[in-house]
Amino acid sequence: MFNLSGKSVLITGGTGSFGTSLVKRLLNDDEVSKVVVFSRDELKQFEMAEKIKSPKLRYFLGDVRDYQRLLRATDGIDVVVHAAAMKQIPASEYNPMEAIKTNILGAENIVNVAIENGIERVVALSTDKAANPANLYGATKLCSDKLMIAGNVLRGARDIKFSVVRYGNVLGSRGSVVPFFLDRILEGSIPITDERMTRFWLTLEQGVQFVLDSLERMHGGEIFVPKIPSFGIMDVAAVVAPGIPTRTIGIRPGEKLHEVMITEDDSHNTFEFEKFFAIVSPTVKSRDHYEEQGRRVSEGFRYASDNNDLWHTHDSFRQVLLEQGLLV
Repeated sequence: MFNLSGKSVLITGGTGSFGTSLVKRLLNDDEVSKVVVFSRDELKQFEMAEKIKSPKLRYFLGDVRDYQRLLRATDGIDVVVHAAAMKQIPASEYNPMEAIKTNILGAENIVNVAIENGIERVVALSTDKAANPANLYGATKLCSDKLMIAGNVLRGARDIKFSVVRYGNVLGSRGSVVPFFLDRILEGSIPITDERMTRFWLTLEQGVQFVLDSLERMHGGEIFVPKIPSFGIMDVAAVVAPGIPTRTIGIRPGEKLHEVMITEDDSHNTFEFEKFFAIVSPTVKSRDHYEEQGRRVSEGFRYASDNNDLWHTHDSFRQVLLEQGLLV
């Protein structure tokens, strides 16, 4: 069983919501020898350094687009968690090559420096939008996922493993819908894109834990998908802003009515476990393990926020928001 004891960990996009939570968790567990935050915003690094003090924590300014800088940053690193991405859908649509450079070429750089520097394990964060993508952001993340999985072939005889973690909306992350709804209460109404819309939901802590669990269980070549609850957007509004009227503004370009994390086309390569699914590439050796340990899902299986078996109630969703400090 792989563990992080004595390992050095580098997190790309480490000053983001997920990266900050992962850094705190790794330092609190006090197992790793070093945590390196790799990101391109010096102000965010400065602000993070003011809040988190640890002799194990290092900061490295750089961009995942810059191969040489990334090669230097990953020298002596054992584990990489790749969280850096250009994530805003409208910004990606208006600046397509910028999204391609960061999300696709950046992922290729991660794979190549991992092979060059002998990194043991790489886990890349993906998104539901990479499954049957409807916008450029999703398309670039699908390419990123493919590059990561292909890394298990490119590595040759080297003992390096590449895997991907894919999940849905993270409560309380930057730009998430709950703070957005709270800000709109003073305006007297809550804007809703479509009343039928559903989403998967998990907390930052759950996302961090799932990544850490995936680092332990990975064999290389998997896309891990957690089993997490769904909740309708109208229900979110009712919990966050009870009694406040809503107004429908229409689905934005590239936005989906329901989140999909496993498509019907992926069902042929998907295995189910108690708390997660694994989409396993047919080109990697780890498939034998999943054939033995997992349960193959039925042909045509689709894991989406509208056909999920697990759903939040108003009470359970409110309780999560209270625990996260998003409601008072």
